[in-house]
Amino acid sequence: MTTPNPRALFEKFVPALAVDYCFDLWDQNGFNLKVTRSRSSKLGDYRFDQSNGIHSISVNHDLNPYSFLITYIHEVAHKINFDLHQNKVDPHGSEWKLQFKKLMIPMLREDIFPMEILAPLALHMKNPKASSVRDSNLQSALSKYDSNKKGILLKEIELGQKFLFRKKVYKKVETKRTRSVCEHLDSGKMYLIPDSAIVSGFKN
Repeated sequence: MTTPNPRALFEKFVPALAVDYCFDLWDQNGFNLKVTRSRSSKLGDYRFDQSNGIHSISVNHDLNPYSFLITYIHEVAHKINFDLHQNKVDPHGSEWKLQFKKLMIPMLREDIFPMEILAPLALHMKNPKASSVRDSNLQSALSKYDSNKKGILLKEIELGQKFLFRKKVYKKVETKRTRSVCEHLDSGKMYLIPDSAIVSGFKN
């Protein structure tokens, strides 16, 4: 769904005290906003269409309010970074990190985020990653507020246990700092999967 004036979307998808801030970012930065279907590969994205000069941001519809807010601001930072540098810098390099930090600082408040999210989020923002999903501590805190959660975090799977991830069966072989080494049982190949990935238990 998209709208020429997205205030109603913000009222539906982000914490109440963040609505005005999110609307102001839209009003000041000139982009189309779309709330889209769930995408397993990403939570949101920013695009610029050179053919018509239109900037667009999309965010998945099934995110909880805190994930939606973080993802939205993440993408607005991309838009601002593009305005300043076009495609001349790394999309998630120091320039983008600076913009993301500046935009997030006004939202790092206890009346917007629960403390169990605010603490790992504040730590995340010291050196933000390309996706909040890559930060297992932050993702673990955010996932507690998912009303549509259909599985468990990979970090909760025991070593040697099988699980389903993206309709394929794996076995957890080894744990590393933020990822696990997992064997794809059909091919025998080993993959590094983030511990924050949502998976389903598997029984023979």
